[in-house]
Amino acid sequence: MGPTAIYALAALSALFWGANFNLAGPVLADMAPMTAAAGRFVLAALIMAVLVVWRGEFTAMLAVARRHGGRLALVGVVGIAGFNLLFFDAMRTTSAVNGALIMATNPLLTALLAALTLREQLPGRQIAAIPVALAGVSMVILGGRVGEGMEFGLGDVEMLGANLAWAAYNVLARKLMPPGPQLANTTVMMAAGALVLAAAAAASGSAFSVPGPKAGAALLLMAVTGSVLAYLFWSMAITRMGAGRTALFLNLVPVFAATIATLGGSPPNPAQMGGGAVVIAAVIFSMLPSRRRTCPA
Repeated sequence: MGPTAIYALAALSALFWGANFNLAGPVLADMAPMTAAAGRFVLAALIMAVLVVWRGEFTAMLAVARRHGGRLALVGVVGIAGFNLLFFDAMRTTSAVNGALIMATNPLLTALLAALTLREQLPGRQIAAIPVALAGVSMVILGGRVGEGMEFGLGDVEMLGANLAWAAYNVLARKLMPPGPQLANTTVMMAAGALVLAAAAAASGSAFSVPGPKAGAALLLMAVTGSVLAYLFWSMAITRMGAGRTALFLNLVPVFAATIATLGGSPPNPAQMGGGAVVIAAVIFSMLPSRRRTCPA
């Protein structure tokens, strides 16, 4: 698979995740947040299991589960269960554009978390970009609540928590994800996250309701494109390009989310557009390679 195809897979993952911010609205109109989160990944885990059997990798998946089940379960609990519980509850009260732009700071947050926990070196560009990106996020959040008072809403705070959970997932995946078949690894990880989400939904006492056609279609799209395909494509891109270069494609998520929201009749306001531009510029600046000084001969 050539570089162009790998770039396309990473861009498709960003498109699917950008669409998720807009698909969550119809789903939450018919389902409680915990039930929606559990439904998305139970469906995704079942689809992954079918793919494993169809590709003849069931034995390989069992071997992965025996050898690395604990590590993969931890990654799944943080990156799937933790992130999605916060994500779905946040999307009840924040906008698709706000949510996507808050998540746009994730490459910087991941780099900061990796520096603190894995002792990875944090380049000067990233250190300088962090406060700028946070300023942009503040513009997005406050600008998106014009007329409602200049304050952080609960959904925005929960999306910041989801952002932290995703950054923790990136760091844990980098440290704990075993080498080997990505399909088997992703299936075990997704199954662990789905089990925790299902248990949380049952313990919450949320009444289960069968979604209507619109919500059901949106949930199925989130499971197939925003879960199964996006996670697989992203894993393939990280394997070929590395985590740092692949993370640049996360900058496309708010672009796709805002484009889809605009097509749906909810365009971003000027403050959100300005804050989003600050966030994306800061993240791109932080990811630029440092120039090496050359000594004159």
